Amino acid sequence: MNYLIVDNLQIYAYHGAIPTENKVGGEYSISLKIGYDFSQAARMDSLKDAINYAEICELIRKEMKQPSQLIENVAWRIQQTILSKYPQIETMETTIRKMHPPVPFPMEAAAVVLNYTKE
Repeated sequence: MNYLIVDNLQIYAYHGAIPTENKVGGEYSISLKIGYDFSQAARMDSLKDAINYAEICELIRKEMKQPSQLIENVAWRIQQTILSKYPQIETMETTIRKMHPPVPFPMEAAAVVLNYTKE
């Protein structure tokens, strides 16, 4: 399997179950590991046969702009949006890390990981 990896995309967004999170916002880190056959793109040096990671980042940014209570929902929406644009994707792992969540404990991040495998 070949992979395209978007690693640690930093976005400020407004997600959370606590009303303050939707007003103040917070920092998020998003990573994707996309499995697909890019052998043709590699051989031909052709973007038309590849998945464009700049477009992937823009799709992520657009979904992150829509507030949600749960980052699980955001991860699902990101995957659905990307899969609708790139049906050649065979597997995808989406990780969203909510940096410094509002809990009364020292914590770097809370995260969700959502996996997709084409049937």
